[in-house]
Amino acid sequence: MTALIVIGIIVLVVIIAGVAMYNGLVRLNVRTDEALSDITVQLKRRLDLIPNLVNTVKGYAKHEAEVLETVAKERAGAISGGGSIKETAAADNVLTGALKSVFAVAESNPDLKANQNFLQLQAELTDTEDKVQAARRFYNSSARDLNIKIKTFPTSIFAGMLGFKTREFYEVDEAEAAAVNKPVDVNF
Repeated sequence: MTALIVIGIIVLVVIIAGVAMYNGLVRLNVRTDEALSDITVQLKRRLDLIPNLVNTVKGYAKHEAEVLETVAKERAGAISGGGSIKETAAADNVLTGALKSVFAVAESNPDLKANQNFLQLQAELTDTEDKVQAARRFYNSSARDLNIKIKTFPTSIFAGMLGFKTREFYEVDEAEAAAVNKPVDVNF
């Protein structure tokens, strides 16, 4: 009789542990999906701002039509995007590079730099870029937590049986990452 009680307790502990592991995996999976959705929302917000920015710049920098066409093309590519994290990140990185060229055009045009509409769009894009970076960090930390949970024992056994998969990280372009670490020259 006592052996039966011990076996029952062991089975109960295994079931409770299995349920706890499953719920933890589901929680992390949902959090990672939410984080990816946050990235998508912020990228969409940025894509919605680009036509206004391009139209504002067009009025002041007619000779820079090639730069504006590149931005429009990259925006279209980002909208069509890709299904995977890597494809989305690659389209995002290319568009970010194209936007930098628009701001370079603005820097060389004093009238455009003083235009209130352009300044407002530039501020909104800067705010959106900050939100995209925050969403990337949130996604990558969620993906990291999920990946760790999936790869550690004994959860790895349940994760494999239940079909949980590790997630790719949202990678920033290497040139952009290098630019972040480059010292900034500040003049007063």
